[in-house]
Amino acid sequence: MPNLKDLKNRIASVKSTRKITKAMQMVAAAKLRRAQEAAEQARPYTERFNAVMGKLAASVGDAENAPVLLRGTGEDKVHLLVVMTAERGLCGGFNSNIAKLAKAHATDLLAEGKTVKIVTVGKKGRDAMKREYGQYFVDHVDQSAMKRVAYADAQGVAASVLKSFDAGEFDVAKIFFSRFENVVSQIPTMQQIIPADVSDAAEAADTGTFYDYEPDEQAILADLLPRGVATAIFSAMLENGASEQGARMSAMDNATRNAGEMIDKLTIEYNRSRQAVITNELIEIISGAEAL
Repeated sequence: MPNLKDLKNRIASVKSTRKITKAMQMVAAAKLRRAQEAAEQARPYTERFNAVMGKLAASVGDAENAPVLLRGTGEDKVHLLVVMTAERGLCGGFNSNIAKLAKAHATDLLAEGKTVKIVTVGKKGRDAMKREYGQYFVDHVDQSAMKRVAYADAQGVAASVLKSFDAGEFDVAKIFFSRFENVVSQIPTMQQIIPADVSDAAEAADTGTFYDYEPDEQAILADLLPRGVATAIFSAMLENGASEQGARMSAMDNATRNAGEMIDKLTIEYNRSRQAVITNELIEIISGAEAL
């Protein structure tokens, strides 16, 4: 049984931890508003952009002269997985859930005899996957110096992916991120970016209106598709930013409440131990007085 000094030190330590978790919760709450607004403001543009590409792709069809980013290489052998996580932890299952989805998909691809290549964006994703899939890593994007998500950062990642695709290093590229729903719900998501998967967007596009394009659809798609890759990555980064802060806020709130419950239990134990010590001292004094 711990003595009074150990209990007192333990209570002081848990109180200090509670102050830290409470401060982190407040910081995450402040950052969450900005990150959530950025993610929600980007969604209409992304949806409309995809709808335009979907309509153009539907008009082009499977023509041989369609851009390669739309029709693909014709192969399905080499898959590039872009795993996007946070640089920091202490945000519940945010990072591990994304890594878990990527691991499951990589395992399925390897079981089918496919070749897997992995690019990690964020330190935690690299740490989570390097033990089992480190031999498949081809690149890592460090975001430690990035204070706020910017389109230029997404363009850098997209440029690297497109350069590898132009060099024939892979056939299919997919990104893994967490889509923000609310503070307590973030959904791990996989999205194919190469070749562009615009089937859903094409169905959602207005099919009752017909357009004449100048230049032709192929030329417009050739210009839009690389931007579409950067847009998808940028949208995923914004969703990740909001999801990270929401998950951290929720995790730190739980940690603060758990610390409070632990302090209450330790305080009760401390008071009981202190009362037991006082009772023993009184018994010894009374016993000594009676012996005289």
